[in-house]
Amino acid sequence: MGGDRPQAQGGDPFRHGNEFLDARARFADIPASMSNSSAVFLPQRPHFDLIRPGYALYGGNPTPYAECPVRPVARLSARILSTREIEPGACVGYDALWSAPRRTRIATIGVGYADGVPVGATACAGKPAGEALVGGVRCPFIGRVSMDYVVLDVSDAPQDAAQRGAWVELLGDNICVEEAASRAGTIGYEILTRLGARFSRRYVGA
Repeated sequence: MGGDRPQAQGGDPFRHGNEFLDARARFADIPASMSNSSAVFLPQRPHFDLIRPGYALYGGNPTPYAECPVRPVARLSARILSTREIEPGACVGYDALWSAPRRTRIATIGVGYADGVPVGATACAGKPAGEALVGGVRCPFIGRVSMDYVVLDVSDAPQDAAQRGAWVELLGDNICVEEAASRAGTIGYEILTRLGARFSRRYVGA
């Protein structure tokens, strides 16, 4: 951010950066930091002595108007608790927001808004719903996101993958943080910060 500073009509968009540089000059013995996840990838490279990536460490896109420069990192899985077949017209979830358009195989997974899954991922007419990956197939949420569970339409998933005790993917290589957030009408930061204490966490090194 030193040297060439782009000018915009009405003032310098980096004027606060100029003030930062002035303060740094007065306190040269103190390490300087101005780069969060987004600033790490700025072409001006305002890195100074320390960078403090947060969101990007978990695979969140810190450059939302460009291609994501990082790979998915955070992964979230849940087990299938039960499966069943329902007939056309049968309703699923509170307030009967969703009804089956055909004979449908459904699976209940053990995760809900008490764990941080946004209620905004609820399935109802006129909006995208959350999805989970079951045996490599995207399966939509159906009905409301409840406190302790979500119901999926697994009609198109492999039969052996959509069984009680099987794991489904809610975040990972195929469903990124930004997509999960978009389907819930929120932002990726909220998806990550809401993940609850009931999840078993496993940290994997590079």
